[in-house]
Amino acid sequence: MTHELVLVVDDDAQVRALCAQILTEEGYQVVATRSGSEALQRAREVSPHLAIVDVIMPGMNGIELCQSLRATPDLPGLPILFLTAKRDIVDKAAGFAVGGDDYLTKPFDVRELVMRVRALLRRASPAWPASEPQKLIIDQLELDRGRFTLTTPEKTVLLTPIELDLMAFLMSRPGQPYTSDKLLQQALGYPFGVGTTDLVRRHICNIREKIEPDPSAPRYLHTVQRLGYAVGE
Repeated sequence: MTHELVLVVDDDAQVRALCAQILTEEGYQVVATRSGSEALQRAREVSPHLAIVDVIMPGMNGIELCQSLRATPDLPGLPILFLTAKRDIVDKAAGFAVGGDDYLTKPFDVRELVMRVRALLRRASPAWPASEPQKLIIDQLELDRGRFTLTTPEKTVLLTPIELDLMAFLMSRPGQPYTSDKLLQQALGYPFGVGTTDLVRRHICNIREKIEPDPSAPRYLHTVQRLGYAVGE
């Protein structure tokens, strides 16, 4: 049994039971709830290391729950994995926009769920030594790792944990472009074959929406043709 606790939120009893069984067999502690409001209360009580959240639920849905979790001061770095029965791209985009880290479409492969959980928990561990500075400053960007903020000449925005990891990785390597594949594996810690490059692209898009005066013509987070994404010259 590990010390890592996973919160599972789904109004479908069979899905809750399946997730709880799989994760328990993998050595995780599990708290399972059937509603968003119950999950929010339990999250504030037990401070989970990761949340698996169904998107479509009666009452407080998964999108609303994610917003509330992101607004909870004690849970700034909580990884959130969405489960959705829909393949509609709108659902996925909405989940990322409110701070979701990843998604799985039901029905999902048991091994894929376990590998996504491992990757998210690995990424949630501190990615930099305590001796390194809390702030990174590249050109006109200032990243504060402790506060999850990114400051441009125009404004200061709050980043989600996965957005923070992407920007910290790129700002630590100014001017070096990285493809979506490399960012998925090197910045986010997904093993080869786990996750999709769409995950990286959507988070890059969200970061640009937050920081760029014109996201269609990015000034800070560049696309280097055929080479990937880069920050700085």
